[in-house]
Order: sequence, then C-alpha cells, then structure tokens
Amino acid sequence: MASSAEGDEETVVALAGVLQSGFQELSLNKLATSLGASEQALRLIISIFLGYPFALFYRHYLFYKESYLIHLYHTFTGLSIAYFNFGNQLYHSLLCIVLQFLILRLMGRTITAVLTTFCFQMAYLLAGYYYTATGNYDIKWTMPHCVLTLKLIGLAVDYFDGGKDQNSLSSEQQKYAIRGVPSLLEVAGFSYFYGAFLVGPQFSMNHYMKLVQGELTDIPGKIPNSTIPALKRLSLGLFYLVGYTLLSPHITEDYLLTEDYDNHPFWFRCMYMLIWGKFVLYKYVTCWLVTEGVCILTGLGFNGFEEKGKAKWDACANMKVWLFETNPRFTGTIASFNINTNAWVARYFFKRLKFLGNKELSQGLSLLFLALWHGLHSGYLVCFQMEFLIVIVERQAARLIQQSPTLSNLAAITALQPFYYLVQQTIHWLFMGYSMTAFCLFTWDKWLKVYKSVYFLGHIFFLSLLFILPYVHKAMVPRKEKLKKME
Repeated sequence: MASSAEGDEETVVALAGVLQSGFQELSLNKLATSLGASEQALRLIISIFLGYPFALFYRHYLFYKESYLIHLYHTFTGLSIAYFNFGNQLYHSLLCIVLQFLILRLMGRTITAVLTTFCFQMAYLLAGYYYTATGNYDIKWTMPHCVLTLKLIGLAVDYFDGGKDQNSLSSEQQKYAIRGVPSLLEVAGFSYFYGAFLVGPQFSMNHYMKLVQGELTDIPGKIPNSTIPALKRLSLGLFYLVGYTLLSPHITEDYLLTEDYDNHPFWFRCMYMLIWGKFVLYKYVTCWLVTEGVCILTGLGFNGFEEKGKAKWDACANMKVWLFETNPRFTGTIASFNINTNAWVARYFFKRLKFLGNKELSQGLSLLFLALWHGLHSGYLVCFQMEFLIVIVERQAARLIQQSPTLSNLAAITALQPFYYLVQQTIHWLFMGYSMTAFCLFTWDKWLKVYKSVYFLGHIFFLSLLFILPYVHKAMVPRKEKLKKME
C-alpha cells in the first residue's frame, strides 16, 4: 500500500511539473518571443482588443444606467488595463488625475488654473521622459501618460471657457466649454475610458458626458446601431496588423544603421528609406483603427447624421485611411494621420496663439510643443522641424503652379497625370521616411549616421527650394499690372 501511495505521489508531482512547464510555455513572454515581439508590445495589443468585450458589456448592461455606475465601470476597467501593462506605476496617472481635480476645484475657472495645469502636467510628463528614457522605443507608463496629459490640459481649458460669456467664445469653444463642475468620479471615468486610455483618441469631457447620458446613439432610447461600423474599423485594423506582423522582421529601422545598408548604392538607400517610411507608420494605423472600433461600439464615435440621414461614426476617427494611402502631398498625410491629436493641438494651442499675429510662428511653436510632447530625444525635434520646412515649401510650390500660366497649363495635361502622381508620391514618401528616420532613431548619433549616408538629401532639397522658389515665382508669375493689360 505504501509503495502504491508513493507511486501516486510521484505521479502527482510529475503531473504538476508538466502543468507548470506548460503554463511557462504559455507565458506572455514566451508567446511574445515566438511572435517576434516584446512582452510589453503584446500586452498593449491584448489591452487594445480587450476594449471590445468591455464595450459589449457596457452596451448591453450599462448604456442607460445611472451615471455613477458608468463612471465607476470606465475607471475600474481603465485602471485594470493600466495595472496589466505597467503594474504599480499606474500611480502616475492616478496622482495627476487627482491633482488636476484639485486644481479645478481650488483655482476655479481662472487663467491661473489653466497655466498651472499646463505647466504641471507637461513638467510631470517631461520628467517621466527624462527618468525613463533609453536609446530605444520602450512601452512604459509615459506612453498612455502623454495621451492623459492632453486630456487634462484640454479639460482645464474647457472648464475655463465655461466661465466666460458665451458670446465671447467662438462656435468651437462654445461646443467644448464645460458649464458644470466635474466631480472626481467624472474626471476619472473620462481619463480612464478603456477605449482611449492607452493610445487615444482624444475627445472632450462634453462628448464623454453625452456618452454617459445616453445621447450618443443613432436610435434614441436604444443602444447605438454601431456594430457593423465598429467591425469595419476592426477588420481594417486587423488587416494592417497582419501586414505589419508579417513584414516587420524584414523592414526595420535597425537596418538603416548597418554597414550592409551603407554599402548599397545611393538609389537603394533612398528606396529602402521610402518603403520603410511608409511601412513604419502602419503600427500606429493598426492601433488607432482598432481603438476607433471600440469607441464606435460604445457609441462614443457617433457624430450626428449626414444630410441624407445616415449616421456618422467618425467622432473618434484618428485615421482617414483612403486619404493616407492615396494622397501624394505631405499636408494630405498630416490631415489623415493622428487626426484627433492634430485637432487638439489646433484647438488648444495653435488657435490660442492668435494674439501673436503670425501664422507661421504659431505653427512653428505648435510643432515645437508636439515635439516636446513626444519626448526629449533630439530626433523628435528634427522630425517636426522637417515637417515645418516641408509644409512651407509644399505650399510655395502649390501656389507657384496655381499662379503660373505655364505651369498650370502643364499640370492640366491629362496624359501626364499618372507621371505627376508617381513623382509626387515618390518625393512624398521618400522624405516622409527621411523625417521619420530621426523620429524613430531618437538619438543624434543614430539619425546623424543615416542622414550622412544619404548626404542630408532632405535638408538640402527643401532648404534649396525654400530659397529658390520665391525667385522662380517672381520670374514665372505675371505681375498684376501685366495681367490687367493682357485682359
């Protein structure tokens, strides 16, 4: 009997060992390694997709429930996602949310509250960047915190606008101005909403409160009929995810730093930069499309109706995919990529600098803010400096073609349209990749090495055009006096 018991015990121990080994094989770290990704990246992807079951539960059980239950649900799910990804470091977001609530309550609807919010939230974010920075892209608590920073700054500005005379506000400011006094639970639910906590999109407190109050639905009194629109964005996101997963091992920024890249001909280096520059953006496209689907499923994506009565679900759209894929201009990419963040910067930063009386200066300061908001690495500054330069030159070139009779007639030749489009797209994505090189490589020693390998082509090309185009415009565009005589 004793030997039988000992045998059973050995069997149990062996089985426990097998099970333990099996669980280890199923661990996130091993799964991530097998997929060629980091554990943090896998946690991020899982968290983004968790938004769908969370949204389904909200739709079917909480959509028309009491507001406090909805705020609690959003806060709890958001905190759970934060803990799953960053562990105890979720205290950073909690601290900033509580302090932001105290700023609003103690300072009220004052410019002091706005300035305090801006300085504190940005300083906290930049300090986080400083103390956690490495030479590589790491997924850490600062990633969702940069999203939260914009949310809380926007909250303070909207609360400030809510205390002004409505007639003194623009129509846009009236739309976002907060007339009531948000509670701590409302601020927490707004901040931790699971469909946008990690990677965005940005939305206002007023829009969030419409969701909580059951107003964001195309069928009053019923849950939104948004399943199909949500699945469309999810499907598109999955398409980009699969493409990025399959190709990412073969198209990397690390290759830009290798001797093999340097040893290839100049044309190859440029073409690789062009292809990589397009491809590297797909990871952002994937995340934003998937999270947009979550927002649509909850109803947060509801944006009223078209003229024909069809519901619009683009309130939280961060991507215009068709425009992104087909438009041959840099301004087209800007208009189609990270839409809600760009709209936030325009609404709360660029337009608030109107007192400067200089559009280019306001735009330059806005891009400087965006660079600092992304991080402290020099690569961010170089990337947004290039964006500023490229947009100015592109506008000059468009104005020249439009106002020059010779160039406008040449551009109107139908047979040459495909050739023009190919040339534009080649220039567009080559120099988008050139700009993204600094953005993705972060530190000056890395991006400088790559820029040297292509002989600073982007800087030379656009700086040359910046100084040459005004003279070309002067030579090719008739003066108003000559045009009047011709008429």
